[in-house]
Amino acid sequence: MTGTKLNQNNVGERRLAMKHLTKRHTGWVLLVAALFSMSAPPARAADSAEAEELVNKARLSFESLVRDPNMTWLRDHVKDAKGILIVPQLFKAAIFLGGSGGSGVFLARDEKTGDWSDPAFYTLGSGSFGLQFGAEASEVVLLAMTQRGVKAMLDRSFQLGADASIAVGPVGGRVEGATANLSADILSFARSKGAFVGVSLEGAVVATRDELNSAYYGKEVQALDILVKRDVHNNHAAALRATVGKATSGSATPEM
Repeated sequence: MTGTKLNQNNVGERRLAMKHLTKRHTGWVLLVAALFSMSAPPARAADSAEAEELVNKARLSFESLVRDPNMTWLRDHVKDAKGILIVPQLFKAAIFLGGSGGSGVFLARDEKTGDWSDPAFYTLGSGSFGLQFGAEASEVVLLAMTQRGVKAMLDRSFQLGADASIAVGPVGGRVEGATANLSADILSFARSKGAFVGVSLEGAVVATRDELNSAYYGKEVQALDILVKRDVHNNHAAALRATVGKATSGSATPEM
């Protein structure tokens, strides 16, 4: 009887110990989950704010560029583009770093309806862009003139000049007779401090900014979901889409 009672006591003690251990483990799990839930929203909120600011800047930059008197060719032919990448600020790093880069948004046109998609977020970076006139920052617009150019944008990253051909678009006095490179998949246009600057984007890398895409649309999405499937939308992008739509319908007028 005594042995049986001792065994029962041991079993009870083990069960009690396991119960306390389980509670401790559950407590740690809940604590970690709580800490994660406290840290994740601010990060997502910061990305969301950055994404919205980038969309706003892209709209203003694009609207200004298509109205620039020197951007006649861009204004007249943007209607032929199948996609548009707008980088409001492309920074040139210090000389000893020799790098350049910036973030932007890309919109794709539906081939059947002509409607423009919501924006997908990208970075544009290179070891050296060779900005002319010593420009430290430029506004850049890339027109995807072919389906190959649009398809390249659906990849997580691709290299301009390798995965899609690129050429500098005609600007100002260079417009007339400038047809040699207009068969490129992508045409680039850039401006710095109100003046046109030549930017060599050959070899530059374009990559998706997945964290901004997810924050802007509230869930994990890829460029394909935004640009082709159009599974997600954000009403905040309405003004940008309207600006692009107006320009591509030929309604944009040059500044006097």
